Amino acid sequence: MRAVMRVNTFDEDKLGAASEQLDEFDRIHAEQRGLVGNVTVDLGAGRRFVLNLWESAAAQQAGLQALGPLVERLVNPLLAEPSQLIGDGDVIGFDIDPTARFHTD
Repeated sequence: MRAVMRVNTFDEDKLGAASEQLDEFDRIHAEQRGLVGNVTVDLGAGRRFVLNLWESAAAQQAGLQALGPLVERLVNPLLAEPSQLIGDGDVIGFDIDPTARFHTD
């Protein structure tokens, strides 16, 4: 399994009015072959940490090729600064309970 980690800093004014754009991107992103899943963490002040998990390096590269134009059209216009790639690499540990429920408090 491969992981890609980024921090995206959004323009909060643009972000507030762009839920349809992000929903479209998220839907198409989720349809990519080989995508295991995503984790997005709100860091505040428009910043979001994003973790994408892919089945393999080949799936990761194919996803990057397919999603690049969509990122340019749907995500980048909402950013206050360029997306910061923290890194990508092989997952060496994965300890998430598949029965856990997602809650926001």
